[in-house]
Amino acid sequence: MTAPTTLDEALAALQAHEEPGRAEGSAAYHKVPRRYLGVPNPAINDLTAAWRREMTLAQRSEIAAALWDTNIHEARIAAAKLLTQARIKEDVEVWALLLSWVPDFDAWAIADHACSAIGRRIQADLARLDEVEGWVTSDHMWTRRAALVATLFLTKSNHPSEPEAAARDRVLGWAAGYVPDREWFIQKAVAWWLRDLSKHDPDRARAFLDAHGAEMKAFARKEAEKYL
Repeated sequence: MTAPTTLDEALAALQAHEEPGRAEGSAAYHKVPRRYLGVPNPAINDLTAAWRREMTLAQRSEIAAALWDTNIHEARIAAAKLLTQARIKEDVEVWALLLSWVPDFDAWAIADHACSAIGRRIQADLARLDEVEGWVTSDHMWTRRAALVATLFLTKSNHPSEPEAAARDRVLGWAAGYVPDREWFIQKAVAWWLRDLSKHDPDRARAFLDAHGAEMKAFARKEAEKYL
């Protein structure tokens, strides 16, 4: 599988995996007016995994930026996957590119894939939480949501390091500030964070719910308590 050197080649590789009728279904499901190719996620995974192996970071960043700018559903997901990597040397430019995408978030699937890439870069340098904290008060709902989705990695450890534990408490503070927000996607993000945290740090999850659970929407509180 040859890695693309141009945007046209990347789009052609994606379109080669189109499934009849899938684009229409995706458009109806995601409810955001943009072009959908009808390419399933496993095919995007396979393509981008091969491209990551064959391309330099600079090449990946260039193609990812071009794919994102198309505003095509699968192209944006592919862009995010191209830059989802735990270890990247000298990742400042990648970080800047990922941040430039956040104001464009307008649908959960694309936002979640991009947040996965962003989370890897935050995990590589927890000081980046200082910048993410600015998202908490954004007027853009998807940016506010991204502050929680991009930090989900902080919920995954049974024995976090001291900096990770401090970061975990910091994000829980953000989540507490979100509780009065009645937006469904914000309530869902708070619940998601707490649900995942409860698998590894049930005491903190319970403490949050004891303090704020009564103010959460019922569906979010139920989701947060799922594993407690």
